[in-house]
Amino acid sequence: MFSNIVVRSTVVGLTVGSLTAMIAATAIVASTPQPASAAAAALPVTVTAAEYDLDYANAPMPDLAVTVSQTTDLVKQGITVSWTGATAPSTEPQGVDGGSNFLQIFQCWGEDPENPGHPDRTTCQYGGLVGSASTRDGNVDAEDVHPNDVEYTAPGSGFVNPTHTSIPFRAVSGEVVESVVPDANGILRKVDVDVNTNQFFTRFTTNEVKWVGSGSDGSNSIKFEIQTVMEASGLGCGTPRYEGSVLTSTQDCWLVVIPRGTGDNGEDYITRSGLFWDSWQHHLAVKLTFKPVGVRCEIGTAEKQIAGSELMTQAIASWQPQLCLQENGAAFVVNAGSEEDAAYKASLTEPNPLALTSRPHDTTADDANVYAPIAVSGASIVFNIDHRSRPVQGIPADVIAKDTTPITQMNLTPRLVAKLLTASYISALPSGADLTHIGYENVDNPGPNAFNITKDPDFLAINDAVWEFQNINSPSVADVLVPTGRSDLAWTIWSYVMSDADARAFLNGEPDPWGMRVNPWYSSNSSVNPTGVGKTYPRDDFPKADPVEKPSTVESNPDNGTGPVNLVTWRAYTSDFESGAYYTLRSDGLILGEWQRAANPAKWGKQAKDLIGSQKVIALSTTGSASKYQTLNASLRNPAGNFVAPSTASMSAATAAMTPTINSAVVGFAFDSTAARSAANAYPLTMPVYAALNPLMQDAPLRAIYADFIRYAVQSGQVPGSSIGSLPDGYAPIPATWVSQSMNSASAIQAGIKPTAPVNLGSLPQGNYGSSTTETQDDSTVTGTGEVTSLKSEPTAADPNIGALAGAVPLSLLTGLASGFAVPLFTRSRKRAEP
Repeated sequence: MFSNIVVRSTVVGLTVGSLTAMIAATAIVASTPQPASAAAAALPVTVTAAEYDLDYANAPMPDLAVTVSQTTDLVKQGITVSWTGATAPSTEPQGVDGGSNFLQIFQCWGEDPENPGHPDRTTCQYGGLVGSASTRDGNVDAEDVHPNDVEYTAPGSGFVNPTHTSIPFRAVSGEVVESVVPDANGILRKVDVDVNTNQFFTRFTTNEVKWVGSGSDGSNSIKFEIQTVMEASGLGCGTPRYEGSVLTSTQDCWLVVIPRGTGDNGEDYITRSGLFWDSWQHHLAVKLTFKPVGVRCEIGTAEKQIAGSELMTQAIASWQPQLCLQENGAAFVVNAGSEEDAAYKASLTEPNPLALTSRPHDTTADDANVYAPIAVSGASIVFNIDHRSRPVQGIPADVIAKDTTPITQMNLTPRLVAKLLTASYISALPSGADLTHIGYENVDNPGPNAFNITKDPDFLAINDAVWEFQNINSPSVADVLVPTGRSDLAWTIWSYVMSDADARAFLNGEPDPWGMRVNPWYSSNSSVNPTGVGKTYPRDDFPKADPVEKPSTVESNPDNGTGPVNLVTWRAYTSDFESGAYYTLRSDGLILGEWQRAANPAKWGKQAKDLIGSQKVIALSTTGSASKYQTLNASLRNPAGNFVAPSTASMSAATAAMTPTINSAVVGFAFDSTAARSAANAYPLTMPVYAALNPLMQDAPLRAIYADFIRYAVQSGQVPGSSIGSLPDGYAPIPATWVSQSMNSASAIQAGIKPTAPVNLGSLPQGNYGSSTTETQDDSTVTGTGEVTSLKSEPTAADPNIGALAGAVPLSLLTGLASGFAVPLFTRSRKRAEP
């Protein structure tokens, strides 16, 4: 991942999770960076029971073959674990029965000295979710204790004091959590230690999967959360290892899969730990290797600041180690926050951070900044929802057969996005509060608004018929997880909503065709909004505008009363867009838990994440974060009327259809333009990212560092791949004409020249930056033709050739087009306060 990147939000408190995850207390001297060819090593790995099971003759799933999508260059991320050959059918846990014919998946850090090439079960993060068949310990019949479990078993003396087996957890640090220990006479005794909830993992932090079933054909796949030392200190995965000051390796880990059949550990059904030897001996595992967690710049390397767009998180994470090695190398500290504030500071002449922005600074006056396009990324609506059919007669058999497996397709329109952002579904508001303002009286008289999006006829009308059979109920599908703070991402999402007449009418207070109305506190209509002032859209934040509150009942009912709940308590903000993808991968909807009256002071707790098979969460994120965490992306209806998900091709198609904003040096996907309406395959939330700076800033050495950053970003940084220094998944390579603009902007920044003045750039890298040629072009000739494909793109040359994109936005459009184009998405003066 990256080196020496610290997230410090200077304005709105946005904290980019992947950045903070890689912070180290001390710097680590860089080893030789991986060559680009290392990307080829990040290939899927398959392991089979036939080749790996320690007791294959008794394997519960002898035909099982498990494929792991990525096993090298890992960071805090998601991967895909898929399999075939499992025994079917699978049954879910019920009471004390842990289910049947299912898999358990988790991480371990150590190798078994008795079985080289296999993980050591005492080093596994397992048991945190508790429940039948998924703890580290349990009572057993003495005759069922396997010889390999004797060293972890306290003998019993009858019904009151049964035999107890407990597999200890040995942390990478050497600490041990164990509940079976020898007494003064060397006899193993059970002690009062919880091996399942401890200082290393709990049900709120563990990434283990305690149950996942298979389809009728014995196959399935899930997205699995990979944890590093920053998320699981007991595992230590990715901890740098070095000799002296030279980084030599990182702490490896294992991904482990245990097949559970219909009975084990001396029983005819599944109730006991998968770590007990009778089950453990059938495990499958693959070795995982990690990028070093922490700083990979030499101690004393210059530290420079970049501020603004969170869209660049994954890209800069990959580029940073190589950026340290440049002639003007630096460890870049990224202040992820408001692009508006970053662009303003960058426009001043005193030294300030290089700004990352998707919109020009201030269109009401001459913009002092020059703009270098360095990336194509975008906003994304991610989801993780499992099939869960209604328990009624008449549900098609093929629908029931999909229960507990992921739903992989979701279509959304601007109006549906508006509903998710405005707390207009019943379950988006606190249970127990007065909800009459959205038409809700009680369960028998709920009014016209649906409980959540999966019950909305508006949603069902444009999605696969399988949705109408689902029984999905949760606040986490009644809205989307949204971040705090202000951003260009928020502005773009709201602009997408406001580009649609149906969505505008809904926000204005008009009912949709099924009678659903906007929560009036979000209405843009002053006569509808209870404040008497309509909300202003588009905007650069996501307000929790409804002041509704479930009142406290603690005073009136001391024994069973609960505290107050407002909209922020009920539906918590995330710290940033990346967290949205992370919580979606974990299926953690940040749902309010139980009232903890025993706490001092009493407070609301938090629900643990959903288990596989009953996952349900929707969130706002970025395409880079969605790729990192392997979350599914909703397909959005674009201006051409097609539902398109983000991919390298669909973002490239949107890039080809971008037109100039009022500042001709900055382009964007203008939803109302002819170009956008003609781009059939364009992903509508595609966004460019520009590095922006006033070239008259009074610090020549700092300008040179920023200029070299731009040059790296648009050349070597545009080569797709998973190796250090490459362009990660979730981005589309920029067009060649953008590279030219960026190289010219970098030259102007380094030379300290005004962008409109032709100058002799001397020996600096240059192009035709001083040209004052102005051309015009009808935007109807700009179309996007990309096909929807995977976000993972094939490697390209450093200066990527992406076909029609090279001519889609001529340089003259980027640097000289008159600023008379008024595009609704971008034409505005940035404002700091909105109603």
